[in-house]
Amino acid sequence: MSTDTLTPNGQATKRNFKDEFESPDFYQIDDLLTEEHKLIRSSIRDFVKKEITPYIEGWTEKNHFPAEMVRKFGEIGAFGPTVPETYGGGGLDYISYGLIMQEIERGDSGMRSTASVQGSLVMHPIYAYGSEEQKKKYLPKLASGEMLGCFGLTEPNHGSNPSGMETHFKDMGDHYLLNGAKMWISNAPQADIAVVWAKNEAGRIKGLIVERGMEGFSTPETHGKWSLRASCTGELVFSDVKVPKENVLPGKDGLGAPMGCLDKARYGIAWGAIGAAMDCYESARRYAAERIQFGKPIGSFQLIQKKLAEMLTEITKAQLLNWRLGKMMDEGKATTAQISLAKRNNVAVALEIAREARQIHGGMGITGEYPMMRHIMNLESVVTYEGTHDIHLLILGAEITGIPAFG
Repeated sequence: MSTDTLTPNGQATKRNFKDEFESPDFYQIDDLLTEEHKLIRSSIRDFVKKEITPYIEGWTEKNHFPAEMVRKFGEIGAFGPTVPETYGGGGLDYISYGLIMQEIERGDSGMRSTASVQGSLVMHPIYAYGSEEQKKKYLPKLASGEMLGCFGLTEPNHGSNPSGMETHFKDMGDHYLLNGAKMWISNAPQADIAVVWAKNEAGRIKGLIVERGMEGFSTPETHGKWSLRASCTGELVFSDVKVPKENVLPGKDGLGAPMGCLDKARYGIAWGAIGAAMDCYESARRYAAERIQFGKPIGSFQLIQKKLAEMLTEITKAQLLNWRLGKMMDEGKATTAQISLAKRNNVAVALEIAREARQIHGGMGITGEYPMMRHIMNLESVVTYEGTHDIHLLILGAEITGIPAFG
């Protein structure tokens, strides 16, 4: 297998690598899917095999965000698949959205972050809370990949406590004046627009669409990441940014507005993380059949079989969890706590599977010849963002007892 490099124009060279991924389906969950679901999954899987897996190790090694993927994601319908076709979206259900995120994250969590931020955190609030003019102006370009967006909620001093945000705006008569900063923002360095959450003079949280080029708006890139290295991450800095009044999202305000977006993103992560887990499991299963030690395949040893059996069990449980949650999303019945349970469980399971799969590969498991170390590094971010592992535990605890234990 050859080593990945980047050409002078930033393109990664192809690895001498054939992606032969096969999805585990121990409980015949495919029988619960429609033909359209399976067709969508197949098309995204083929896309990932062609456009992501041959290059991803090189992008990761070089900490390179492949900007050309934005247009390609738009072309295959990965941006805003649940947004109505009227606005350029796919008009698909939430099972379809989940399957798309699963297949993309099977390729890489950073690539899935790019897609899910665009769909759940940028397109969704504009569609759900925006004016008709805002929907027509932004959604088709975001869906096609002509524009890339980001979501500004997390601040340097306020991560798990977004209600404490300090970013604020003042009414200046014919416009608003925005000041503050956001950090750990996926897509920020390349984004054309940012959906930013800030407090007005009364302390009420509202969403504003900030466009690149507005004076006083900058997006410094975050360097030194050992996780999500094929994704671009940065800050949003606002220094007396003049935001037109027509750029405020009129449909909803208060903390519930951005949290509603996070529900959609967390749902996608629940599916995506299992895509990463599947990739690690499949690699471990193949390796266990091929690697000979003590005169026989290591897959013949009890402890290796134990690891593989436990991986498949947890993947199967998560698949069933995702399918049921997807049905509830389609029916409008899924609660924040139910989404939290799936996000927390599935990411934790995926991280453990990635680590166990790495062990099965022995020393080879730490190299770019196999995907586990990349998935492990990525999942260390996924277990923290969109609500940390412990915050989701507290969301469930408050649901169970009726007593919030935050703070």
